Amino acid sequence: MSFDHKAVGPVKTRVTGPEAMVETIMEMGLVPFFENVIPGYSIEEMTPKENWFDTQEDLTYTPWDWKIACVQSGEIAYGKFLLGGKAAFATVKWYAHLRNWRQAQAKYKPDATQRKVLDAMQEQGSIGIKDVRKLLDVKKGAADALMTKLQMQCRVLTGDIIRVYRGPDLHYNGWQTSSFCSPEALFDTAPFPGFAGFPFEQESLEVTESPQESWDLLCGHVRSLFPDVTDKKLKQLLG
Repeated sequence: MSFDHKAVGPVKTRVTGPEAMVETIMEMGLVPFFENVIPGYSIEEMTPKENWFDTQEDLTYTPWDWKIACVQSGEIAYGKFLLGGKAAFATVKWYAHLRNWRQAQAKYKPDATQRKVLDAMQEQGSIGIKDVRKLLDVKKGAADALMTKLQMQCRVLTGDIIRVYRGPDLHYNGWQTSSFCSPEALFDTAPFPGFAGFPFEQESLEVTESPQESWDLLCGHVRSLFPDVTDKKLKQLLG
């Protein structure tokens, strides 16, 4: 099934389960989680309304849970790396181009505090928000903001998401815990099988293009999905 951007508008039933969510991301290459400046360009808008909201008893029928399959597929990057720090998904190919562009920009260089977190993450292999809070002696909001900046720098991604089961009946109410790691730890290591039904050949984060060429490729790719997107909206999305 090939992606047709025209089907995104009034038809909002494309993302109906974890397999469909993985397939949609793999076909689009780069897609925000939430509704944004480009109409129709989000997992939210491609999900039936009854599945988007977490009012149903079984929360495994929402994209909030389906994103776990995307992260654990081994072929999809997930983190807050688009639209100034909003959640998004990307294939390795397009994340690599975004990383190539971002890390060439002066505003995306880590400061001393961010470098301290990166060093701790590299030493431990991964890091969680509680670890960041302890390391820096900061509150959760400050730790979240710092990790968002590192994700915008394309130096950190969500490494794994684990469901939390609580109470005497071990009930899952949608609560999850995430760990973070470097893109290299996720994608430049030995490949593993991936999400059931989606065998893949692992791609590398290395690109031969210059940062400007990567930017041009990213813009051209988004325009191939949404031909009417303006330069201003592309900058909001990718810049």
